[in-house]
Amino acid sequence: MTWYFTEDAAAFRAAAADLLAAEAARNTAVLTLMDSAGRLGWWAEPDGRVTGVLAVSPPREPSFGAVTVEAARALVFPAGEEPTVVRGETAAVEAFAEATGRPWTAIVRMRLFRLGELVPPDPAPAGRPRVAGEADIPFLSAWAREFALDIGEDPTGRDFTGHVTERVADGRLVLWEAPDGRPVSMACVSPTIEGQARVHLVYTPRAERGRGYAAGATEAVSRAARDGGASQVLLFTDLANPTSNALYQRLGYRPVTDHLGVEFTAPGD
Repeated sequence: MTWYFTEDAAAFRAAAADLLAAEAARNTAVLTLMDSAGRLGWWAEPDGRVTGVLAVSPPREPSFGAVTVEAARALVFPAGEEPTVVRGETAAVEAFAEATGRPWTAIVRMRLFRLGELVPPDPAPAGRPRVAGEADIPFLSAWAREFALDIGEDPTGRDFTGHVTERVADGRLVLWEAPDGRPVSMACVSPTIEGQARVHLVYTPRAERGRGYAAGATEAVSRAARDGGASQVLLFTDLANPTSNALYQRLGYRPVTDHLGVEFTAPGD
């Protein structure tokens, strides 16, 4: 049983194709990252079956897909390439972190949800959805920065313009407009890969919250993903945010697995 690594996304797809297709929901992070990741890895059993995958994003941040606890414990990075942060299903991340013997702390606990029957928000929020356009990019970039702050990330030095522009150009970012035409919420969906698409970047400015706008935007982008051919529509929620967890379940999302993000710390930190 061995871990293999490559920087070639095509080689990774060929090696891990069966697992990626069979467990598209559990592999959503890897499927989303595999064309931009610095390295990709897969765990092979003695009979050649692949039973674990991961993607390593710069600088040194692995994201596990479906990974057995055994494979997670066996994962070793070369000296100088040890990860700073690891994310993935809780059991696998904990097994890896404990096996390293390095100090670590949990930075986020999340839950992966999959859409069942889509249920429109009730009561329906005032306004309507529309696909974001090029003219929206300046304020959407500011919203993306505020979203990063909301979820505990440090946006210092980051320019979100390119991040937003790509999603707008692909028609994947949906706005909710109030009756007077003001954009008041947004939601985005990833490209559909292996039949799965993931809703993300759901954000409402603080002054507009409590009116159901996020529900409207999420329902609209979820419906667009389904209509666009995604057989599985997924999203992650922060377990520390009971409001969003309840919202998505009212829209028809159901739990799949719990996820954990850990950060490795130097002794004494």
